[in-house]
Amino acid sequence: MRRTLIAGNWKMNGSFAANRSLLTEIVAGLPASSSADVLVCAPAPYLAQCADVLAASPVAWGAQDLSVHAQGAYTGEVSAAMLLDCGCRYVIVGHSERRAYHAESDQLVAQKALRAVEAGLKPVVCVGETLEQREGGQTNQVVGAQLDAVLALLTVEQLRNIVVAYEPVWAIGTGKTATPQMAQDVHAFLRQQIAAKDQELGASVQILYGGSMKPDNAAELLSMADIDGGLIGGAALKSADFLAIVGAVK
Repeated sequence: MRRTLIAGNWKMNGSFAANRSLLTEIVAGLPASSSADVLVCAPAPYLAQCADVLAASPVAWGAQDLSVHAQGAYTGEVSAAMLLDCGCRYVIVGHSERRAYHAESDQLVAQKALRAVEAGLKPVVCVGETLEQREGGQTNQVVGAQLDAVLALLTVEQLRNIVVAYEPVWAIGTGKTATPQMAQDVHAFLRQQIAAKDQELGASVQILYGGSMKPDNAAELLSMADIDGGLIGGAALKSADFLAIVGAVK
């Protein structure tokens, strides 16, 4: 059985005061018994604060990116070892905003995923297509190539330690939302692609949905056979919304 993972991606938002309130409210509001794992991915300057507030809670914390380099003269970069020093267990790699705004290639994203796994972090590998690609019938081709780069670089054993997140770029912050069946279709395609590498791997890797999951659509999305949780953006910044999504997990 794949466990459900509800992961919040704060993106470039937060302050020490706002973070403490948000994290404290999330911890206090978590259901006493839940079949979901809960994760928050904060900007790097706030990871130590996450460690301080969440240390005694069931909530995990992670980063939004990492360097492909282990150390050295890479000004502004953050290494896997630094993330581990902050108690991170997860790191997002290949988010659509990194691909679009920082020109990260499929190969670079795969290298970051490998660096994370080698260090003992669990990468949340993001894949997704733009509206133009969706309307051009290229969804499977695009997300397939993005995932293939990771499947080609990592061994089956290493791939047991990744999470995949499907984020239709056209459904993030645009008001457009993929229907649950549209999301399920892509998740099923991705799972088949992983299974082609290794059947057991295909059955065990968590695949999250990252296309504007909210309290009012979470239950229906999470009921789909191949959707194993959510990578939550805007709703992760409001404790009531984030907790409602966690509460939608059956």
